[in-house]
Amino acid sequence: MEQKNATNKNVRPAAPAAAPGEAKGGSTFAAIVIPLAIVVSIIIYIFVLGNGGNFVGGNNANAALPGNYLGIIYKGGPIVPILMSLFLLVITFSIERFLTISKAKGSKSIESFVRTIRQKLNVNDITGAIATCDQQKGSVANVVKSGLLKYQEMARERGIDKDQKVLAIQKEIEESTALELPMLEKNLVIISTIASVSTLVGLLGTVFGMIKAFSALAQAGSPDAVALAEGISEALINTAIGIAGSALAIIAYNYFTSKIDELTYSIDEAGFSIIQTFASQHGEKETYTA
Repeated sequence: MEQKNATNKNVRPAAPAAAPGEAKGGSTFAAIVIPLAIVVSIIIYIFVLGNGGNFVGGNNANAALPGNYLGIIYKGGPIVPILMSLFLLVITFSIERFLTISKAKGSKSIESFVRTIRQKLNVNDITGAIATCDQQKGSVANVVKSGLLKYQEMARERGIDKDQKVLAIQKEIEESTALELPMLEKNLVIISTIASVSTLVGLLGTVFGMIKAFSALAQAGSPDAVALAEGISEALINTAIGIAGSALAIIAYNYFTSKIDELTYSIDEAGFSIIQTFASQHGEKETYTA
């Protein structure tokens, strides 16, 4: 019962357990990508969206040409490049997380890998299970392999009792998990933050646009219809981009967290099989010899 409880719990280690080199690499990536996305967005806003060919009379101070969406987006105002940078960050970090998680899975299906490990364990083929881990590669295989190597070490150990051996295998699996899995969650906090911030920034642009619209209405005499239309357009453009960025970030965050949960569950399942096999293969013998 003790080993079952220990292995069934969802081990979600803290980020400080990650290897220092990996943590530094992830922080460096974020430190480079974030300012780069801002610079690229400003360049696109000025030279692509603000190109004179998108506007009446070739001047971006005029209204956008009918049906020209580049010019329409440009009229969203100075908040647009900020929203664009958030959108680019979601795409960039989503690609980075996808590649990282795919690498952690290994070369083959994670379900097939766990099934193979369980089959090897059922026939007590620990060497074959380790070879399967070497073929699979990735973070999950590394964790399972560390547990199998500890299994072999405890099988040869004669100086401690069975319960201590089981706890040693459990501890080895948990420590390996703490070293391998935290990097899978790295940068997800950025995606989750963008999911909230993008909507708020879009709302800020909406407020600026509505301020312009009401300023046009507040003019003495007849209201400035052009300024009113531009203010409302700016508000709606910022709202649309902000919602789009937030929706994409929410989808990406939920997708990657579900994939990480799958990997964690696979490790728990393989770890439970390792411990159960050890207990069944060595329990009778060690009870007798004690």
